[in-house]
Amino acid sequence: MAKDLAREIGYVYIDTGAMYRAVTLYALRHAFFDGDKPDGVNLEKAMDGINISFVVNPSTGNTETCLNGENVEDEIRRMEVAGRVSSIAALPFVRASLVEKQRLMGAGKGIVMDGRDIGTVVFPEAELKIFVTATPEVRACRRLDELKAAGIPASFEEVLENIKSRDCQDMNRAISPLRQAGDAIVLDNTDMTIPDQNVWLLEQYNRVTGNDRD
Repeated sequence: MAKDLAREIGYVYIDTGAMYRAVTLYALRHAFFDGDKPDGVNLEKAMDGINISFVVNPSTGNTETCLNGENVEDEIRRMEVAGRVSSIAALPFVRASLVEKQRLMGAGKGIVMDGRDIGTVVFPEAELKIFVTATPEVRACRRLDELKAAGIPASFEEVLENIKSRDCQDMNRAISPLRQAGDAIVLDNTDMTIPDQNVWLLEQYNRVTGNDRD
């Protein structure tokens, strides 16, 4: 939905969750885990050498994630990364580093930023904040469809458990927990189609920018 809005209005789309996934992938590649527990000491030393950028795929028009110049869009969506990203995102030095980068990206405005703490921490003064939710079961079905389309093996039960676990960890972490901003508009898209939610979101954008008065 965020990607579609960005394309429609000519804004830059930033998936901040992909940034945390990219750091998680880096940690996995460099064996910065003891089981599921991240090695914060070595990862903190390595943070200055982790460069995350975004490129537009000319064939799809979608924004894709690069880690130190390598396109890792498919790899960061795998369940191995999904299962560990919340533990990486809970590390204060990781959040501080990525939030700083996100604020720089949005300094000139004209962006649609997607993430779990954007309206509360990264841009608490954003002109438009949407808190999107749906039932875990519906979210799991949607995520499973995405994984299958990308050729990534996973089961419904595995995806559902990952979603519930990530929600719990993210809502209860000490730093930048997942929560709804007081001035955010809630969108429960459990029973909405993609075209329906795109129309709804564009209406919210037009209302805030005054385009609905044209």
